[in-house]
Amino acid sequence: MQHSDLKRAALLIQEAEALIITAGAGMGVDSGLPDFRGPAGFWRAYPMYERLGRSFEQAANPIHFKRDPADGWGFYGHRTGLYRETIPHEGFHIIKRWIGQRPRFIVTSNVDGQFQRAGYAESDIYEVHGSIHHLQCEGPCCEEIWPNEEDISIDQETMRALRFPMCRHCQRAARPNILMFGDWAWLDKRARAQSRRYADFIKDAPAKRVVLEMGAGSAIPTIRFTTEDLAAMTGTRAIRINPREPEIDGRDNIALPMGALEALQAIDAQMS
Repeated sequence: MQHSDLKRAALLIQEAEALIITAGAGMGVDSGLPDFRGPAGFWRAYPMYERLGRSFEQAANPIHFKRDPADGWGFYGHRTGLYRETIPHEGFHIIKRWIGQRPRFIVTSNVDGQFQRAGYAESDIYEVHGSIHHLQCEGPCCEEIWPNEEDISIDQETMRALRFPMCRHCQRAARPNILMFGDWAWLDKRARAQSRRYADFIKDAPAKRVVLEMGAGSAIPTIRFTTEDLAAMTGTRAIRINPREPEIDGRDNIALPMGALEALQAIDAQMS
């Protein structure tokens, strides 16, 4: 990476008429949230699952809520508490300052609600995999999605919930309104409403747009594909921030091999 890439990124952002923020799991790492990249990364964050021989893909599976909800809520209850306690890092506030009054939208695969916690408007966010801060029936018995206001205590040794939320309408357990692995029961009504607002934004936003992507890997490439689809539109430029996989096609796009917070601070320094 050259110093000139940071200057170009700063200029693109300053001159953009609209900003689209696309964010993957790497966006939360600088806030202290764990990186689940590979079994080793998952087990560093959750050594109790290494003892159980369970991978992230196995832990994040809706079958647990059907067979043994206390088991399913062991993982998701712990994550609920973690995300509630986590303070968004300075990078969230740097971006918000850059945006100012310009048209903006956030597309994220993260289920942690960190953008909302940092003060971004709910109406400007599309959470493509859902949110841990909302619940649904595990069945599901109906289409209702409701806020997760539950206090879920966990036995850290067994990773089992001591109590877990129930569906408001039937005797089944409730589960997070999150798209999990092998998930046919996820209710996407809330995400579809967000998607429609995002589509309307893209249709009406000024042509001179910048996509700022942070922490989106290629293992689950939803966010990277979103960035690349946008970058293919006339007048749109993309800035990809990723310490391990920064590559992006197109000579007018910018690749920054850095962590999210480091890159945002470095770009902000160029603006000053």
